[in-house]
Amino acid sequence: MTRTRLVILGSGWAGFELVRKIDHKLFDTLMVSPRNHFVFTPLLASTSVGTLEFRSVTEPVRRTLKGDQFLQAHCEAIDLAAKTVHCRSSLDTNKDPISVPFDRLVIAVGALSNTFGIRGVQENVLFLKEISDAKRIRQRIIECFECATHPGLPLERVKELLHFCVVGGGPTGVEFSAELNDFIVEDVRRLYPDLFKHVKITVFDVASRILGGFDASLADYTMKKFSRQGIEIVTGRAVKAVDAHSLTIDTGETVQTGMIVWATGLAPNPLVDRLTDFLKDKSGRLLTDGRLNVLNKFGNPIDSVYALGDCATIQGNDLPCTAQVAKQKAKYLRNLLNQPRADQREFEYKYAGSMAYIGGWRAIADIKSVNTRGWIAWVFWRSAYFSMAVSWRNKLLIPMYWFLTWAFGRDVTKL
Repeated sequence: MTRTRLVILGSGWAGFELVRKIDHKLFDTLMVSPRNHFVFTPLLASTSVGTLEFRSVTEPVRRTLKGDQFLQAHCEAIDLAAKTVHCRSSLDTNKDPISVPFDRLVIAVGALSNTFGIRGVQENVLFLKEISDAKRIRQRIIECFECATHPGLPLERVKELLHFCVVGGGPTGVEFSAELNDFIVEDVRRLYPDLFKHVKITVFDVASRILGGFDASLADYTMKKFSRQGIEIVTGRAVKAVDAHSLTIDTGETVQTGMIVWATGLAPNPLVDRLTDFLKDKSGRLLTDGRLNVLNKFGNPIDSVYALGDCATIQGNDLPCTAQVAKQKAKYLRNLLNQPRADQREFEYKYAGSMAYIGGWRAIADIKSVNTRGWIAWVFWRSAYFSMAVSWRNKLLIPMYWFLTWAFGRDVTKL
C-alpha cells in the first residue's frame, strides 16, 4: 500500500505531539523545522537561572521520528497548486532552496515574541521562547553579577547592573521573575554577599493586574507574595522605548537596568505573514474550520492543509495560544488522520486548568474552577509537569536536577 506523504512544519507542541503517534503504516512523514528538538516550555524559565539544565527540557526530534524523515530548515513558501513547500536550510543559508512535495500538509510553525514595533526592543532585550534564549539569559545574569564585583565601580552603576526588568505579567514573566528571585535568595546571598542588598527585580505590565488569565484572587495572592519578596510590580504602564541599559515607560520615566526580559505576547511567524492565499484573523493568525482545515482567502476549507498551534485559530472559536490548546488540537488531528470518518466531530477544547510558579516553593493553580495556592499548589505544579515530561530520560533528569539544585545550589559558571 502506498503511504500518504505527510509534511509537518514545526517541532513545537502541536507538531511534536502530532508526529509522536501518527500511524506510520499510513503516512510517510517528513518534519521540517529550524530546530532539531522539542522544548518543554513550561520549565524553560527554570533553565534560565540554572534550577534545571537545558537537556532536561528538550526532546530530540530524530529520537521520536522512528525512521521517518527530518529536515532542519525554514519553510519560505507554500505552493498549493503544485502541493509543494519551498524550504531553505537553517544551517547553511547559501544553499539552494529545497522543494518538498506533500499529499497532506500541517502548518504548526508557532509564533514569535511580539515587540509591538517599540523602538530598541529587538536589539536590546532578551526573549524567553527557545533554549538559546534561556542560555543567553543565564549568561547575562552571571555577567551582571561579575561586572558588579569589579573594584572602583560607582554604586549607581552597581545598582543599574543588578536591576533586572521583566516586561510582561503573564505566566512566562511571572515564573521567570519567581525563578530569578529564588536564585538571588538561595545562591546570590551566598556567592555575592556584598551585592545582595543592591539587587532589584521589577515587573512591568500594561494591564491593571498581572496574570490576567487567572482568577483575580490568585493574581492578588501572587502580587502580595511578590511584594513580600521585594519584587516590584508596575501595572498600567506601557514601555515606549528601550536601549542598551534602560527602558522608558509612558510616564516619561527612564528606568536604568542591567537586563530586560521581554515576555509580552505573540506575533505572526514570518511564513504566515507571507501566505497570501489563506484567510487570517486580525492578529495575523491563520483561520481554520472546526476540523482544523486552513481556509483559503474566499473562506473555503482546503482539504489537504491543516494549521494548529500558535500560528492558527478556529474561525468563530478563538482560543488562547497555549501549549494546552496546541496539544489537544494535535491529538484531535492525529485521530482524524489515523482514522478518517465522514461524521468526524469538530474540535472541542477542554480546559484542564492553569498553573504558575511564584517562588519560594509556592505556586498557584486554577483547576476546573478550584483555586489552590501556596505549598500544596507547588507540589501539584511540580507533579503535573514531571508527569507531562515526554521521555523517561527527562522523567529521571528533571527530579534529579531539582534535587541537585536543592542540595548544591545552581550552576553559576559563565561559559
